[in-house]
Amino acid sequence: MSSEAGFTHFTQDGRPVMVDVSDKPSTKRVAVAQARVRMQSTTHEAIVHQAVRKGDVLAIAQLAGIMAAKKTSELIPLCHQVPLHHVALDLTFEDVGTSEDGLEAVLVIEAQVDTAYQTGVEMEALTAASVAALTVYDMCKALDRAMVVEQVRLLYKDGGKSGVFQTPEKA
Repeated sequence: MSSEAGFTHFTQDGRPVMVDVSDKPSTKRVAVAQARVRMQSTTHEAIVHQAVRKGDVLAIAQLAGIMAAKKTSELIPLCHQVPLHHVALDLTFEDVGTSEDGLEAVLVIEAQVDTAYQTGVEMEALTAASVAALTVYDMCKALDRAMVVEQVRLLYKDGGKSGVFQTPEKA
């Protein structure tokens, strides 16, 4: 395994290494990631009406996502510690009707992370969306253990050598 073969996190002899970004210019970079949480309609109603005993689920999930983005380098091996300039999470419900598993509502979590640095923030955005989704599960599991956290994915990124990436609409 070598960096010449596309494996930038390994030396010629196969040992893990953090990529050296010291020669790269700092540029504006942004990433948007998404996670979805499918749940029962009763769980959706409890969240919307702030009837979950643990508190305001959406506010706590937003805070958890922001905190997670800031801790990404501590969670993902070989991930750079990136100075974040902005982290925002948008949580919205989508009605999907009755499904065969009885999970009728979907909470869509989108996390946007911005920086001006030498490496991108895709992992920070993905971590923020994931942890926000897990926080929703944790706060609501007494009401709905059948919730499903799914489709954690990168929607958009811009900046750096590879430029713009945008997920196709139907992924």
